[in-house]
Amino acid sequence: MEQKARRRGNAIRAAVTVATAAAMVGVLAPAAGADPLPGGLGPCLGSSCPPSWNDPNNGPVVGFDSNINVFVGGDFLVREAAAEAEGKVVTLGEFDMNKRAGVSQVYNVGIAGVGSRVPPPDGSDYLTTGGDVTIADGQRLLAEEGEHSGRVAYAGELTGTVSPATAPRFDEDAAAPFTELRPQLTEASQCYAYDGDEHREATGTWQQVGDVMTFTGDGTSAIQIFDVDVDLESEAGGNTGFVFNGIPAGATVLVNVYGSTRSVATFMGSFPNEGLRENLLWNFPDATDLSLTGPAQFEGSVLVGQPTSSTVLSMSGTNGRFYTAGSLTHTSQGQSGGQEIHAYPFDGDLPSCTPDPTPTPTDPTPTPTPTDPTPTPTDPTPTPTDPTPTPTPTDPTPT
Repeated sequence: MEQKARRRGNAIRAAVTVATAAAMVGVLAPAAGADPLPGGLGPCLGSSCPPSWNDPNNGPVVGFDSNINVFVGGDFLVREAAAEAEGKVVTLGEFDMNKRAGVSQVYNVGIAGVGSRVPPPDGSDYLTTGGDVTIADGQRLLAEEGEHSGRVAYAGELTGTVSPATAPRFDEDAAAPFTELRPQLTEASQCYAYDGDEHREATGTWQQVGDVMTFTGDGTSAIQIFDVDVDLESEAGGNTGFVFNGIPAGATVLVNVYGSTRSVATFMGSFPNEGLRENLLWNFPDATDLSLTGPAQFEGSVLVGQPTSSTVLSMSGTNGRFYTAGSLTHTSQGQSGGQEIHAYPFDGDLPSCTPDPTPTPTDPTPTPTPTDPTPTPTDPTPTPTDPTPTPTPTDPTPT
C-alpha cells in the first residue's frame, strides 16, 4: 500500500534494520513555525535528567524526571497481566486495578524493574488521580523499589493496598493543576493533523509491502510529516515493522494517523536511527477506538486527541510519552503478560498551534495636523505711511 493505494508484495523482516541504517540523511532545513507540546509536556524536567537515555534495561537508576510520562484525561484501568507504568502518571479520572488471577498481582507505578530507569524524584507524586484509586482484593499498587519511592495522590476514595504505606495522600485538588492539559492536548492533536478542514500537508510518503511499512522523508524538512489513513499493521492484518528513510538528523517525525477506529500492531522493537525515538510522535487526532498490540516495544511518543476516546494498550511495551485526552486500559492479550509503559522524553518541535494575534499598529495612524499653521502674510496689507494729503489751494481764488 502506498499512501491510499494498496500494493501487494513480500517483505523480509531483515530489511527493517538494513533499510533504516542510512535513514538519517540530508541537511536539516529550518522549520517555519515550530512549538513543543502544550503545557510543558515532552522533555525531561528537573536538575537530575540523564545526559543520554539507555534502551530498556534493569540497571541502576540513572536519573530523575519530574515531567509527566503518562497523561490520561479520563480513567486509567489496569487489567489482565499488565505490569507497570514508568514515570510520572496523571489521570484526571479514576485509577482502577483489577488483574486476572494466576498472574503477578502487582502493578508498578513511577519506577519499573525494566525501563529507562529514570523515575520521578523520590518523595514526589508517582501517581496523581482526580478520582478514586481502587485496587482489587489481594493485589497491590507499588510506588517503590529499594531505596526509591514516591506518593500516590488521589482526590476521591482509596480502596485497596498501596505500597509503601506512606505513599497514599488525599488531596481533593490533586489533579487540579493538570485539568487544562486535556483540552490543550485535544487542540494540539487537531492542529498537528489539520490545516483548517484539510489534512496537514505531508512532507513524505509511506508504503506498506507485506509486513513492512516504510516511511520516506524529503531529506531536508525539520518537521517530517506523514499522512496515514489506514491501520498500522501488515497487509494481512498482522504485526508489521517500521522503516524510516530520508530523515535528517535532529528532525522531528510526526505521523498523523487519521480515522475514528484504528489499530497498531507491530513486531518492531527498536530503530537503528539514532535519536529517532525521542523525536517521533504518533498522533491519532480522530480515533475514538484505538487498539495497540504486538510482541515488541513501540518506539516513540503517542498522542490520542479525542476526549471521548478509549485506548486499549496490550503491546509488550511502549518507549515514549503516552498522552491521551480520553481513557486508557493497560492490559494483555491471551496468556501473555508483563506489559510495560517505559518513560522516555519527547524532544521534538511540532507545527505551531499558537494563533497569530490580530496585529495592532504600533503607531496609530495619525490624523494629520499641519506642521506649520496656515501661513499668515509676513507683510500685512500695507497701510500708507503718509496719508494722501487733501489738497489745499496755494493761491486763493481771486476776487
